Amino acid sequence: MAPPSLHMTRRQLFAGAAALAGTALLAGCTPPGSARTPQELQFWHLLSGGDGVTMSGLLDTVNAAQSDYRVRPTVLAWGSPYYTKLAMAATGGRAPEVAIMHATRVAGYAPGGLLDPWDVDRLAELGVDESTFPAPIWEKGHAGGELYSVALDAHPFVLMFNTDICDAAGVLDSDGRLNPTKNPDEFLELTRAVAGSAEGHGLSYGYLGDGAQMWRLFYTLYTQHGLEMKLPEGGKSELDQDAAVESLALMQSLLDGEIAAPQNDYQSAIAEFATGRSGMLLTGVWELRTMQAAGIPFDATTIPTLFGTESVYADSHSFVLPHQNDPDPTKRDLSYRFVADLLKGSFDWAEAGHIPAYLPVTQSPDYADLVPQAHYAEAAEHVAYDPPAWFTGSGSNFQGDFGASVQGALLSGGDPAAAIADFQRRVDAVLSRPNPADPEGTWQS
Repeated sequence: MAPPSLHMTRRQLFAGAAALAGTALLAGCTPPGSARTPQELQFWHLLSGGDGVTMSGLLDTVNAAQSDYRVRPTVLAWGSPYYTKLAMAATGGRAPEVAIMHATRVAGYAPGGLLDPWDVDRLAELGVDESTFPAPIWEKGHAGGELYSVALDAHPFVLMFNTDICDAAGVLDSDGRLNPTKNPDEFLELTRAVAGSAEGHGLSYGYLGDGAQMWRLFYTLYTQHGLEMKLPEGGKSELDQDAAVESLALMQSLLDGEIAAPQNDYQSAIAEFATGRSGMLLTGVWELRTMQAAGIPFDATTIPTLFGTESVYADSHSFVLPHQNDPDPTKRDLSYRFVADLLKGSFDWAEAGHIPAYLPVTQSPDYADLVPQAHYAEAAEHVAYDPPAWFTGSGSNFQGDFGASVQGALLSGGDPAAAIADFQRRVDAVLSRPNPADPEGTWQS
């Protein structure tokens, strides 16, 4: 590996060290691209499987559409290996021109200078600005008053349903959509009706050993109270106890053996729905291809608003500029063009189930005909991300800590208040530590 730049700041050194905490550094470095025409842009991402195939197609399209740049992708392992490698590349002067990050991870990277902010004026010149994104998604890209990430999508938690089973249960309207439910009692009644027509359960929900699955449903229900969890650096977590307990208690009510299996892991829940044995499934939009491949009759919708406020847990794959000590002006400007080009051509990204963040795509007539994607596209206007903190976000330990606190209550029907209190104790212990990526404590979200 090349040695770190002599111009690297003390804060960047701290940031790089912080990103290594609890993870293993991957060996090897991506060699720098050689200068030529078209200019080569290094692009790192963590998309694999169907998402990776779709991204390859999008890159082929933008590469073929112009002759000024050619994007060379590097795909790294999801989670800690990816985020560690990205942090060290930004610290050591080997960063790619563009990379994908989950929007929820930006709060842990921006403080120490691991990311460069986007020039919003240049983006606007290319047709990418606040007016072309759902408000909560555009706002999530900001940290410390600057734009650090530009979302490609939103990938929310949704409710899939077997149209044959739900039709037999009498819970579909004349358009074949689920009857609306406006409170927990109505939703429980609907799911019990579906259970009566299903071979297995009314609802498949897998959570065992999966803190992310538990958190996704909990935070959807909690934020539907019109509330957010707040994690002030150096302070105590702020979580409304009554709303948190009510949300967790509803999750317990679903796991009664009739509506949903009391003990189920994620893969078992996916299999139950995919084989037509259950009527509904709580999952992420990323399982769309799985259900299409299974050949079952299904549709999808946003999770019903049960506590008064439209809200659903989500994250976003977002474009970031990993820090470069001395970025090449030509390549930096071409990076802006690449991101704008890909956003404008992101219709095919919906095939992966994700909701494209660029509004001209989702507001197009062609997208309106895309089913079931168009049936949950409105979720992008009501996304609830992880509360911003240096230790939250996809692939972090935060959601696992939630699962460790509440899984026992879901399994045994134990006191939800005690489970919530245990979760807050875990979070407060982490909040008491300074953000290692911002040792001077000068940055605020």
